[in-house]
Amino acid sequence: MPKNKGGKKKSRSKRQQTTTKRELLLKEEGQEYARVEKLLGGGRLQGACYDGKTRLCIIRGALMKRVWIRQGDIILVGLRDFEDGKADVIHKYNPDEARALKAKGDLPDYAKVEGEKGEEDDDCVFDFEEI
Repeated sequence: MPKNKGGKKKSRSKRQQTTTKRELLLKEEGQEYARVEKLLGGGRLQGACYDGKTRLCIIRGALMKRVWIRQGDIILVGLRDFEDGKADVIHKYNPDEARALKAKGDLPDYAKVEGEKGEEDDDCVFDFEEI
């Protein structure tokens, strides 16, 4: 029996993920921070920008299959001059970077960051003492 099991996929799964500390990318003129509300498919998502507007955000090609974006992530979007309802995703912040942005004051206080300890949303409408 041969000892070499698996092929290309097995070696792919063994690849080590190196987490290097990146430089914190801040917003410039024509850019805004947003939180991913809903993934729409086809490289598009609905993002709630921290200027109070909800925009259709398009994931650019360089990020398409290299950076996985999930619901609740903090992203940096580039605003369009000619379409106010659309924006382009420029960068995705990991939770540590998002906490650093919030501590720095770039993100508002009400911004929810993944993995942050704080008040839990209690949507439970049952009061077990009444039962």
